[in-house]
Amino acid sequence: MSRWRSESGQSVVLAVVFLTVLMGMAALVVDVGSWYKAQRDAQVAADAAALAGAQALPEDSATAKALAADYAVKNGGGLTKSDVTASVIPGDTIKVEVHREAPGFFAKVFGIKKTGIAAKASARAANPAEAKWVAPIVVHHLHPDLHSFGKPTTIELENLHKPGSGDAAGAFGLIKLLRDGNGSVGADELADWVVHGFDQYMPLGKYYSVPSAMFNSSQFRNAMDFRMGDDLLFPIYRSIVKSGSNAEYDIIGWVGFHVTGRKGGGDTGTLEGWFTRIITEGISSEKAGDPDYGVRVVSLVE
Repeated sequence: MSRWRSESGQSVVLAVVFLTVLMGMAALVVDVGSWYKAQRDAQVAADAAALAGAQALPEDSATAKALAADYAVKNGGGLTKSDVTASVIPGDTIKVEVHREAPGFFAKVFGIKKTGIAAKASARAANPAEAKWVAPIVVHHLHPDLHSFGKPTTIELENLHKPGSGDAAGAFGLIKLLRDGNGSVGADELADWVVHGFDQYMPLGKYYSVPSAMFNSSQFRNAMDFRMGDDLLFPIYRSIVKSGSNAEYDIIGWVGFHVTGRKGGGDTGTLEGWFTRIITEGISSEKAGDPDYGVRVVSLVE
């Protein structure tokens, strides 16, 4: 009889130990899972804050840091500005750090009331090596207002051929964004590139001219009217060689243009508005010393 009582007592002790282990495992599963989610939320907030801040670079580091902090507070699920630090390095990159505390639940039984959560992210604003959503209207790199952002100006759409040069005959400032074949492209496709932008990455290099004054087609005029008041992304060219559908532009960059009006008829046309800084989707350039035309690609970096 005494032996049975002894074994029964041992069973109770073992049960208590087993329940304690189960509670510890529950604390581990529930609280560690909760802390992991909090860390992922903090990382998402840091990533988004870095991308938001980088949009002001490299022109204004103070605004970049303020944008990053404000964005993290508004989208970080309870973050305050004291939880966020931002620094700009070396001028085109912003680094954001988020620190917050996550409470314990079952872990409080073991004296763990909370744990610290940290996340870091860096984003860079760079010139594009390739750009997306480009419109098919070119701008010469020596346009007098190309770097005067916000200044009212015009872009002339006209026959670029210079008498005696032998080049650019039949070129009127429009470009074929697809790189297959010569410059033949229909008015509907040109109009679609104006309305929606070219939906592929466009690298720098040689592109065929679209011959004739297609900018005065009804499709193109309607497309420009639809985009009136918007910012469009135009390719910048350094030179044009050959003529007709074989004429080739040497594209060296892109610039944003805010469209406010258009005029045209026959073989001439004019776009009115101003050049503007713009953030676009694209692939960042890794080359130092590229011409700066105010177009930026913002991306997370290691």
